[in-house]
Amino acid sequence: MSFDRHLAEIAREFRHWTIWRSDAGRWWATRHHPLTDAQRDLGAAMTIDADDPDELRERLQSQERLRNQQERSDDVDT
Repeated sequence: MSFDRHLAEIAREFRHWTIWRSDAGRWWATRHHPLTDAQRDLGAAMTIDADDPDELRERLQSQERLRNQQERSDDVDT
């Protein structure tokens, strides 16, 4: 699969992130919105990187799990 196609697929899947590939060949993602203190406390990152598109997707999925965990925690607290 081409670089552009990987980029487009990941960007469609993770709409709250900006995805790009550096000139050095690393894959990056940065959130569109700042993190809350609670999200940072859970280990959420503003920007992540990976060696290849599959690893980036895995890291993004992990970040989404943290976000969902934080949202569930907020629901319990209210």
